[in-house]
Amino acid sequence: MSTYYQIAKERYAKIGVDTEYALKKLQEIAISIHCWQGDDVAGFEGVGELSGGIQVTGNYPGKARNPAELMADFSKATSLIPGKHRINLHASYAIFEGETVPRDKVEPRHFAKWVEYAKQNNIGIDFNPTFYGHPMVKDNLTLSSPCEVTRAYWVRHGIASRRIAAYIAKELGDPVLYNLWIPDGFKDIPADRLGPRMRLKKSLDEIFAEKLDGVIDCVESKVFGIGLESYTVGSSEFYLAYAASNPGVYNLLDNGHYHPTEGIGDKIPSLLTQYDKLPLHVTRPVRWDSDHVVLLQDELKDIAAEIVRCNALDKVLIGLDFFDASINRIAAWVVGVRNMQKALVCALLTPWDRLRKLQDNGAFTELMVEMEAIKTYPFGAVWEEFCKRNNVPTDDEWMSLVKKYEEDILLKRVD
Repeated sequence: MSTYYQIAKERYAKIGVDTEYALKKLQEIAISIHCWQGDDVAGFEGVGELSGGIQVTGNYPGKARNPAELMADFSKATSLIPGKHRINLHASYAIFEGETVPRDKVEPRHFAKWVEYAKQNNIGIDFNPTFYGHPMVKDNLTLSSPCEVTRAYWVRHGIASRRIAAYIAKELGDPVLYNLWIPDGFKDIPADRLGPRMRLKKSLDEIFAEKLDGVIDCVESKVFGIGLESYTVGSSEFYLAYAASNPGVYNLLDNGHYHPTEGIGDKIPSLLTQYDKLPLHVTRPVRWDSDHVVLLQDELKDIAAEIVRCNALDKVLIGLDFFDASINRIAAWVVGVRNMQKALVCALLTPWDRLRKLQDNGAFTELMVEMEAIKTYPFGAVWEEFCKRNNVPTDDEWMSLVKKYEEDILLKRVD
């Protein structure tokens, strides 16, 4: 135990905070890390460019080009991130090994190597059907398409993906979050807003009809996307109402999928009054849903604070979602996940019971003073201790290891 940590431990103890308890709780939190940062959301199908309002910019060298490289890069990243981990997969990351399989025919066997990888590395898996970047996305529509051939194709894909999630859950003995997001919408003002949503509801009913063990189902809204500025079928109100009407389906909050000035911090306690689980995708929107690398900013701290002070660490399923091809992709992973953990450290080191009593007693001056004072407490010492106990480098040490990996591995990848 370092002197730096011992001093911090004693200082926090004076305000009733047990740093050892905070470290214990942080060790139990598994962050779901998105695989698509490692290859710019390309996947392994080779079906073409991204679509559905998704855009990746930059051409930093060394992106993963196949499953082996993506797994190696992910392992390198997690070796530099303390605590427990999960990997979040999209259906487009199926490993076909020479086969040509349409998305509506994808099977559990196409993810057997991911399951093997998870077992070897003692990590969990979460799963997403992939409704973008494919020729069967017609007029920017999938599950809400008026073309029955198109709609039925994507329903079959959604069903097939849920069965893959159930397979993974059974193999790992660990629940899998199945998150459904579609890009459906229109660039300009639609003539019919209800029709697409009624077709989406029908599609969701068909996808979620089968009862599957080990699968935690959720739906993810979005306010708009590039080329879909005027209308999004799967809006926040639509999915919130759908989840409320369908027990067992949860409403995922992505903090990049709302209006630019709208945070999700206050949404967390609101939904926790009604749901026993709350999935999150944490990102950093810059002016729009741009999925920048997560930084330790106020919105991130607000999200972590609500999770902790609501005593919801066992209810909120934390996942990340960002992709940046303009910087080292492994460093992006490491920065983003470690910042999520740092925000949780700050929240775990806050005397919420004490502050709650001040609020309930109407001592608002004292509440403001104490909430401001805690901001300068030495949470960094506790974070550094967490890294050391997990045998990972501290903040001033890990980047040199990424640069060496870049020189030895990434820069030698030539298409």
